[in-house]
Amino acid sequence: MIKKFIDKLLGKPSAKAAKANPLGKRVEVQVAEHGIDPSLLDERAVKVVQTLTDAGFEAYIVGGAVRDLLLGMRPKDFDVATNATPEQVKGLFRRAFIIGRRFRIVHVVYGRGREHEVIEVSTFRALLVNESADQVSGNEKTSKAELAGKSHVVDAEGRVLRDNVWGPQIEDAARRDYTVNALYYDPQRQLVVDYHGGLADAKKKVLRMIGDPDTRYREDPVRIIRAVRFAAKLGFDVEPKTRAPIKVCAALLANVPASRLFDEMIKLLQTGHSLASLAELKKQGLVRGVFPILDAMLDEKGDLASGPAGEFVRMAFEDTDRRVREGRGVSPSFMLACMLWREVLDRWTRIREGGEPTVPALSMAIDEVFDARIGDISGRGKLATDMREIWMMQPRF
Repeated sequence: MIKKFIDKLLGKPSAKAAKANPLGKRVEVQVAEHGIDPSLLDERAVKVVQTLTDAGFEAYIVGGAVRDLLLGMRPKDFDVATNATPEQVKGLFRRAFIIGRRFRIVHVVYGRGREHEVIEVSTFRALLVNESADQVSGNEKTSKAELAGKSHVVDAEGRVLRDNVWGPQIEDAARRDYTVNALYYDPQRQLVVDYHGGLADAKKKVLRMIGDPDTRYREDPVRIIRAVRFAAKLGFDVEPKTRAPIKVCAALLANVPASRLFDEMIKLLQTGHSLASLAELKKQGLVRGVFPILDAMLDEKGDLASGPAGEFVRMAFEDTDRRVREGRGVSPSFMLACMLWREVLDRWTRIREGGEPTVPALSMAIDEVFDARIGDISGRGKLATDMREIWMMQPRF
C-alpha cells in the first residue's frame, strides 16, 4: 500500500495501467548508451534513409539489422522503415519496385548482376483491427463503417492474410514480433528508438514476444520458426512466456504455404548455426513433423541418424557453417542434396535390385524422394535442377 501511494505521488503508472497499454513508450537512446559502431553500417542503406528524410519523411534502419548492430555484428541485410507510402518511396528512387500482395513493400536496387544490393523499405503499419470488439488495439474506438476499405484480412484462426494499412511508428513497433526486432536506428542522429525494452533484452540475450505470444503465433505461425532461428543464431534464451505456447501452436504450421515454410527451413540451416538450430528445434519440442526434409535425416529423438549417414550430413552442415563464418557463398541445393542423399541412395539401391539399369533407376529414385520430401517445391527451377545434377553425377564417382 505504501509503495502504491509513493508511486501515485511520483506519477508512476500502475502495473495494471502499464499492462493496458500495448503500444509501449517511445524511448530515445543516445550513442553513449547503445554504442553502435557507424563503420558497421551499409552506406546504401544510409543513403536510402537520407533520401527519404530529405524529402520530408521519417525513415530508420529497422529490425534485425539494428539488433545485430547492437551486438557488434555486421548485418547481412539492411531494412528501412518509413512513414512514406510505397508509391511515395518508389517515386524517390531511380530503380525501385513495389512487390508483394500480403505485405506491400519496396525494393530499392543498387548495382547490377551478382554485385547488386537490395534495400527493403516498408511503410509503418497500423495495429490489426479487432472487428469483434469494433476497435483497433490501443483502445482507439472506431466503427465498422470507418473500417470499410481497409486492407487488414485475418482468417478464422487469427492468421494475417493481408495487411496494408499504414499507421504511426508506435503502432508499427507493436506489430513487430520480438522486442529485439522492434528497434529503429537513425544513422544521421545516431539514435536508437525503443518502444518495448528491446535494447535491455538484447543486452540480457533474451528473446521476448511483444504482446500475447499465443495470439502473435496465430497471426503468423512462422514466428515459431523465427524464434528457433534467432535463439540459435544469437545464442539467446527464449523467454518462458514466449516459449510456453510454441508446442501447441506448432500445429498451425501445417496451414503455412509449403513454399514459405521451405524458405524458412533454408534460412534456419544457412545462418551459420545449422547444428545449433537442430538442437534448438529439439529443445522447443519441434523435433519432427515440421519439415519433411529434416524428418528424413533425424531419428525419433531429434538427433542426426547414427552411423555414416548422420556423419555425412553433419560434415555438410559444418562445411556450410564454416563458409558462412568466412563470408563465402553457400548453396542451398548442395546442402539439400547432402541431406537427402542417403534416402536417394537407399531407393536407388532398391530399384536397381528390382532389375532397372543404373541411370534410369537413379532418376526414378530422385523422383520418389522429391515427391516424398519436397513436393511442389521441386518445381522451383534452378534449385531442383542443381540437386538433380549433383545426384545424377554420383554414378561417375
